[in-house]
Amino acid sequence: MNDDLRLALAIADEADKLTLGRFQSEMAIRTKADRTPVSEVDEAVEKLITERLRRERPDDSILGEEFGEQGTSPRRWIVDPIDATKNYIRGIPVFATLIALEGQVGVISAPALGRRWWASRGEGAFCNGRRILVSSIEVLGETQLCYDDVPGFEKIQQGEAFLDLARSCGRTRGFGDFWAHMLVAEGAADLAVEPEVALWDMAPIQVIVEEAGGRFTDMSGKPRIDGGSGVSSNGLLHDEVLGFFR
Repeated sequence: MNDDLRLALAIADEADKLTLGRFQSEMAIRTKADRTPVSEVDEAVEKLITERLRRERPDDSILGEEFGEQGTSPRRWIVDPIDATKNYIRGIPVFATLIALEGQVGVISAPALGRRWWASRGEGAFCNGRRILVSSIEVLGETQLCYDDVPGFEKIQQGEAFLDLARSCGRTRGFGDFWAHMLVAEGAADLAVEPEVALWDMAPIQVIVEEAGGRFTDMSGKPRIDGGSGVSSNGLLHDEVLGFFR
């Protein structure tokens, strides 16, 4: 295990203590300019992570969801303090802290689920210490598709395309957020599609899915985290899935 991954895992330990310790308790919540909620815990976790990174990696830059970018180094850490904040503030245990060293390391820690996924380039992907690999299903009608919600596809005029895809798959479940993509990385699901995401949502996902043997792109087929959407697959069905949205 390389030093950057080791650091990210240690930071995730600290973040988990904070998020789990405040889970299902009263907290201050406000609405951001993009009309999404942010809790005082989101902000506290991001401060914790950025302060640790500034101490341990002072020459690196940091991009966080809540406080923006610090530094100009091309070697950049990307942080989502609580992915699925709406779940967190409602007491739903599907939330996680996301930490990535852009393109190189990804850590997703979901303490209320008791699961943590991580990967580093060339070193494979893991969940709770177990090596994970994507599925080998090659027939769309036998797949399990995970997604966020239908209105998100309708918002970008892809509602019917999504429903066509869903009808073509063997099973669909609206798990959404980080969990959908991690189920693909584990081989428990075969496809995950999100129509509206930010790069901090996708930064660790890309590394983990690819190190698990899968494929990650945006909905246009570009392997980038800043394309505004995210598609993870076992790789065998990726082009077929993208075809529904073209």
